Amino acid sequence: MNEIVICMGSSCFARGNKQTLAIVKKYLKDRSLEEDVVFRGTHCTNICDQGPALIINGQIITKLMPEDVADVLDEYLENEK
Repeated sequence: MNEIVICMGSSCFARGNKQTLAIVKKYLKDRSLEEDVVFRGTHCTNICDQGPALIINGQIITKLMPEDVADVLDEYLENEK
């Protein structure tokens, strides 16, 4: 089972994770991955200066802009499609 953790701390949220949240939800729904991927938020990843942050299967992705989210998810979850 894959896991995606999105930082919902104020810094990451203000820098783009508000949009990233919606993008990830839509991505998982559109690809019928909602049952195969645990998607949850965390209050803070303590890397505020590198945000927005997303953690996929323990791998921290920093400075992730909303326009890059789908490509990153494709890369990390390609075996789940």
